Amino acid sequence: MKSNVFRIVLAMLFMSQITAAQQYVSDVSKRGTTAAPFLSIGEGSRALAMGSAFVAVADDQSSMYWNPAGIAGLEGTGIVFDHTEWIAGIKYNYLGATINIGNYGVVGLNFTASDIDDMLVTTTDNPDGNGQTFGVSDAAFGLSYGLKLTDKFEIGFNPKIVYQKIWNMSATAIAVDMGVKYETPFKGVTLGMSISNFGQKMRLEGNSALVLYDPDPLTTGNNGRIPAYLQTEEWSLPLTFRVGIAYKVFEMEQHRLILAIDALHPSDNYESVNAGLEYLFNDFFAVRGGYKSLFLQDSEESFALGVGIKQYLMGNVEFKIDYAYQDFRRLGGVQKFSVGIVF
Repeated sequence: MKSNVFRIVLAMLFMSQITAAQQYVSDVSKRGTTAAPFLSIGEGSRALAMGSAFVAVADDQSSMYWNPAGIAGLEGTGIVFDHTEWIAGIKYNYLGATINIGNYGVVGLNFTASDIDDMLVTTTDNPDGNGQTFGVSDAAFGLSYGLKLTDKFEIGFNPKIVYQKIWNMSATAIAVDMGVKYETPFKGVTLGMSISNFGQKMRLEGNSALVLYDPDPLTTGNNGRIPAYLQTEEWSLPLTFRVGIAYKVFEMEQHRLILAIDALHPSDNYESVNAGLEYLFNDFFAVRGGYKSLFLQDSEESFALGVGIKQYLMGNVEFKIDYAYQDFRRLGGVQKFSVGIVF
């Protein structure tokens, strides 16, 4: 039975990869041509500090974003809260929780929401604002499931609802993230693969598209104020295919070093490579570093750094605090803070 599931999962990922590849046009990056770009903002300070090279590492609650298969190996119940100080004063919050249900696998919930201040409505006549304000919001809610098919092979899925709103217009879509994780026969080497945001297109709809239309402005005496809706275009989600390798360079009683490398194939940009390291001392203090978007021309993303502390309370309750900083060159820097607990 499990071997059949294994074949089905690999077939689904393979077909998804073909779909992603078909969206490409030679020498065209398709930057800025997808909806819900916030889905490309990585979750988890640990992953960000490692240059976002995490698809094969994926072993905490943020794995629901990078590779849902990673939650299959989690024990007990875990909760993580992640806060991102993004570009231009934009903020994002992520909440993820998982619970191990024994032989039936691991289930998880994850929620991402924006924290963006209201903005002034500006017009040609009032470039400094007309006294009105409008809001913008992004949100995604997912329900994850991870399962160990063998002691070396894990699969995972994260169906989710994606929502965006700007002023009186909103859009909703259903998508799914899928992934696999395989511990190879080579000591310390793990492979990971995932596809993210495979789903429906989004179309903004709402009262802002309601207009009064005159079907024949050259004719007098007709009704020139017919209520009508402007038709908006559909936009695909930022489909991303990741494949990566993680290698435990050494793992001793008090020292551990992990090297991770990911290759990305996004639908709204060219291919690139992420690379990162994590050094853990005494299962207590971690130092991380990495580089994102290697070989990607004109990218503002570059190096990332971070630290983390893990402490056990009351014997078996694990408490974690992590911090990450990523440089965005001309756009400044991005900071991420994470707090997690496992019991």
